[in-house]
Amino acid sequence: MSTIEGGDMPSFSSELPAMLDGMKLAAVATVLYIIVRCLNLKSTTAPPEVVYQDTPLSHYLFKSCPMLTKEYIPPLLWGKSGHLQTALYGKMGRVNTPTPYGVRKFLPMQDGATATFDLFEALGDHSSGDDITMVICPGIGNHSEKNYIRTFVDYSQRQGYRCAVLNHLGALPDLELTSPRMFTYGCTWEFAAMVGFIKRTFPQTHLVVVGFSLGGNLVCKFLGENQSNQERVLCCISVCQGYNALRAQETFFQWDQCRRLYNFVLAGNMKKLILSHRNSLLSLSSSSIGDADLIKLHAATSLMQIDDSIMRKFHGYSSLKEYYEEESCVHYIHNVTVPLLLVNSSDDPLIHQSLLAIPRTLAVKMPNVIFTLTQHGGHLGFFEGAVLFPQPLTWMDKFIVEYTNAICHWEKNKPMCQRSSGHQDMNSCPQCTRVTHTVPTVHTRREEQ
Repeated sequence: MSTIEGGDMPSFSSELPAMLDGMKLAAVATVLYIIVRCLNLKSTTAPPEVVYQDTPLSHYLFKSCPMLTKEYIPPLLWGKSGHLQTALYGKMGRVNTPTPYGVRKFLPMQDGATATFDLFEALGDHSSGDDITMVICPGIGNHSEKNYIRTFVDYSQRQGYRCAVLNHLGALPDLELTSPRMFTYGCTWEFAAMVGFIKRTFPQTHLVVVGFSLGGNLVCKFLGENQSNQERVLCCISVCQGYNALRAQETFFQWDQCRRLYNFVLAGNMKKLILSHRNSLLSLSSSSIGDADLIKLHAATSLMQIDDSIMRKFHGYSSLKEYYEEESCVHYIHNVTVPLLLVNSSDDPLIHQSLLAIPRTLAVKMPNVIFTLTQHGGHLGFFEGAVLFPQPLTWMDKFIVEYTNAICHWEKNKPMCQRSSGHQDMNSCPQCTRVTHTVPTVHTRREEQ
């Protein structure tokens, strides 16, 4: 029988600490890998991708809007995650939110509904010397009291803009419905009433149309529904909308980017909002909503189910497909002739990448359209900051105002016949008859750099 001396073979007990240290390092490495992947820390910052046609206006905008070519830099530790940008917007809206002073206006509608909007006067003269009013449409179920709206309004007021903010029908928590319907994805009646009031009350003002998320769809549809809606409109800015409701709702059932989870959360918020008006929706004699519809609403777990059981019935649509097709701006936006800025973020978890082909194609085909796509920003986030804490003003707030300022000065320097309030008779204008019209060239800015 052979013997093995203890000195010839390392004991297992001496190897155990080293093994545990190795396991700890592996666990730490795994956690760090997950954090880096989830927070997208390896992603680099970059200027927005800009798709546009080579026109005199686009040349002017690139000279007047440095943010079109400047890097958007989100907070280092979390700002490159579209989910965290979206979550912070959803939970807080903004940080250090101001409280602008406004006056609430009530407008009776033909069907008995009462549209409301808040009017905020400018806190100084605009740099162009003109009277400019921003007509603003918030996102789904939002109103003038939301933090992101208050921040944007306060900043715009200080830059010389009067602001009118639509309160979506049924969105204000302390205001009862006066007719058996609420806001829908693309009903423009209340927005049209607000714009009409502004035009009548301030006959010398020019309009800047701004829409956020669902509001972006609504304002683009409004402008495209009738050419007269574009009178006295200098430009339109749409931020983080999906353009095609039918396609967007289909993508909400996909797990990619946790979109199905967002669908569930948004549906829960909509259910609470609709049920808060349960008595009004049921008691009014002309209501198209019954107890059976509310039972379906209670069981709904997606926006599409809510739209089918409740929302489409407000306007008598016979099917969900008809509702989505009629209320999507994709069927109207090609009629918009004023300068149109379409803004989206690549990491927006609510907007599927396939939907971004719509604004990209519009910018290729229409000389008045510019499509701007940031690499980061999430859904209506666009927070800026150094490492951890975001700044009160977002990239979105500053970019919209910068673009609008440029458009206002461009309009100011145009010949009278070409201005938004002019008669558009270019043949009778000596300055216009000297212009040689050429076919614009399409560019994608990020690829050129």
